[in-house]
Amino acid sequence: MAASFRWLLQLHKDVPKAARFYSEGLDFTVNVCTLRWAELQSGPLKLALMHSPIDQSKQKEYSSLLSFTVTDINNTVTKLMALGAELDGPIKYEVHGKVAAMRCIDGHVLGLYEPA
Repeated sequence: MAASFRWLLQLHKDVPKAARFYSEGLDFTVNVCTLRWAELQSGPLKLALMHSPIDQSKQKEYSSLLSFTVTDINNTVTKLMALGAELDGPIKYEVHGKVAAMRCIDGHVLGLYEPA
């Protein structure tokens, strides 16, 4: 029997704050959330958040990069910025659609794509 994907794990200093970020910013469903662990879901994708005493946002390099297709990139960027994210460069308007990179809490990066 082949292995099946279980979840993707990110380390965060403040797990409840990170869970709120994904829940309110990208409409993830929160299945479980404690001070040390959270499990969120978007369709078949599960994202696990685990507490880390190390401040990931102080790192100079990128941590994980998660890429999402969104229906309205401007609205999504606005919601994520209200939750503490920052654009990592301008929104780009390509032939195939709009793309943006956002640096989020604890140093993680989100790629956003709105098809043309």
